[in-house]
Amino acid sequence: MNLTDDIQLQELKNAFISFYGNSEEKIIFAASPARINIIGEHIDYNGGLVLPASVNLYLRIALRKRRDKKIIYRSVKSEKVFEFELDGNLAFDEEKDYANYLNGMFLFLKERGLKADTGFELLITSDIPQGSGISSSAALELCFGKIISHAFDFEINGVELAKTGRRVENEFLGLKSGIMDQFSIAMGKKNQALLLDTSSLEYEYIPLETEPYRIVIMNSNKPRKLTESKYNERKEECEKALAFLQKEKDINFLCDLSVSDFKKLEQGLASNLGEKFARRVRHCVTEMDRVRRSAEALKNKDLKLLGDYLNQSHLSLKDDYEVTGKELDALFFAAVKEKSCIGARMTGAGFSGCAIAIVHKDGFEDFAERVGKEYTEQTGFTASFFACQASDGVSVISV
Repeated sequence: MNLTDDIQLQELKNAFISFYGNSEEKIIFAASPARINIIGEHIDYNGGLVLPASVNLYLRIALRKRRDKKIIYRSVKSEKVFEFELDGNLAFDEEKDYANYLNGMFLFLKERGLKADTGFELLITSDIPQGSGISSSAALELCFGKIISHAFDFEINGVELAKTGRRVENEFLGLKSGIMDQFSIAMGKKNQALLLDTSSLEYEYIPLETEPYRIVIMNSNKPRKLTESKYNERKEECEKALAFLQKEKDINFLCDLSVSDFKKLEQGLASNLGEKFARRVRHCVTEMDRVRRSAEALKNKDLKLLGDYLNQSHLSLKDDYEVTGKELDALFFAAVKEKSCIGARMTGAGFSGCAIAIVHKDGFEDFAERVGKEYTEQTGFTASFFACQASDGVSVISV
C-alpha cells in the first residue's frame, strides 16, 4: 500500500502535521486490519481450532521519533492526549484508556530486546468500530507493535508479535483472552482464512473463495467492553470443567475431547458440577467439530454447507454457551430468513457486538434494508452492514 493510494492515510498525515507540526524526522505509517472469526468461537482459550480471517477495515497509526524523551499518544477520534516519559511510569492505569494497550506493548517489546533511545509521538485513526467483536483492541496492539519495532529497528516475526499482544491482554490488562485475534491480524493473507490450532499454534491457510457470495459484517451498534462482560466467567467455567474431566480422561484442553468422548462423560459432568457445565463443554466439543468440517467445506467450495455450520454455531453459542444476547439473536434470526443468506452467526466474544452472514452479492442491499428494519423494530438500535474481503495482515506502509 502506498500513501498516494490511500486517501485516509493522506488525511492521517495531514492531521498528524496539524497536531505535531513539521520536523526533520520521518513520519512512519502502519495499518492493521480488523478480523472476523468465520467459525470456532470461545474455543481459542480451550485449545481448539479456529477459522479467522483479517478483513479490510483498518486501524492506522502515524509515528515520528522525537529528539527528547517524551512519549505522546493521540487519536483522531478523541480529544484525550496521553503523555509519558520514555523511562517513566508506564504501568497500567485505568484512567489512561487506550494508552494502556500501547504502554503494555511497549514494555513487553522492551523486555524482548527493543531499545528505544528517544521519545516518539503518534496519531491513531480507525475504521474499526470499538467494542464490536472484530478486534479493535488487537488491531491497536499489533499496529503499534509493528510500527514501534520498525521505528527502532527491532526484528520480530508475526507469531512472536501476536504472542506479545496476547501478553498485553492477559498480563497487563487482566483479560483472559486467547491468541486468535492477535494471530489472525499478524498472519492474515488476502483471500485466505487461517485454520489455527490454538494449542500448538500450527496453522494452515484455507482459500476463502466466496463468489458469488459475500461475507457481511452486521454490527449491532451496541458496544460492550470485553473486560466488563462475562468472558472471564465463561473461561473460569471451562477451567473448572476441565479440571473435573481430567480425572476421567487424559486431556490437556476441553477441545481434546471428541464428540463421542463427551457423550460418554456428559452425564457424570452434569451430575457432579451441574448441567450448565455440561452445556459449556458440549459447545466447545461440537464447535471444534464444526471448525474441521467448515475448513473442508471451504476447500471443496461448498458455501451452503459452510452456511449450515455457521447457523449451528450460533445456536450452540446461544443455548449451550449463552453468550449471544438479544441484539445478536435478533440479527441472526432476521438474517437467516432472507433468501439471499445461506448462513449467519455471531462473531467475537458476544454480548452484543457483531455477527456475520454469507449473502449473495446481488441481494446485499435488500438484505441490509430488511434485516436492519427488523433489527431496529426488535431492539431499538440501528445496525450497520459491511460486505468485507479477506485482507493481508498488519504491515508498515511504504510512502
